[in-house]
Amino acid sequence: MSKLFWLSDEQWAAIEPHLPGNQPGARRVDDRRVISGIIHVLKIGCRWQDCPADYGPSTTVYNRFNRWSRRRFWLNLLEALAGAGAVTRSTAIDSTYVKAQRSAFGGKGGPGRKASARRAAARRARSTPSPTLSDVLSP
Repeated sequence: MSKLFWLSDEQWAAIEPHLPGNQPGARRVDDRRVISGIIHVLKIGCRWQDCPADYGPSTTVYNRFNRWSRRRFWLNLLEALAGAGAVTRSTAIDSTYVKAQRSAFGGKGGPGRKASARRAAARRARSTPSPTLSDVLSP
C-alpha cells in the first residue's frame, strides 16, 4: 500500500472543480480513487489490467481515462491548472510505446549467412572505384 500513488488534499482541491459532473449511468466509483489509479498506471508504466484493486476496478480506471481523453478532459485540466499557477505549462502526461513486428529480431531478408570478419576484410570495399587502365599504367 505504501507504493501506491494517492492525490494529496491540496492536489485534489485543485482538480475537483474541473471534473465533469452529473454523469448518467450506474453509481460512480470515487473520482479521487480513479484519478489516483490513472496517475499510478501512467507513472509506473504497468498495464491497465494490472492496476491495483485499491483504485477500483481496472476496467473503470481504464474506461474513465479513455473516455476523458476523447473528451479532451486532460488537456483542459492541464490548461486550467497552468492558468491557476498550480503546474507549469511544460507538464505532460504521456503513455507511449513502440510496437515491434514479430520478425523484428532479424535484419532485412532474415537471419542469413554472414561473411566472417576475415573474409569481409579481404574483400574489396564496395564504395571504392574500380582501378582504371590509367591507374595501372601510371608510374
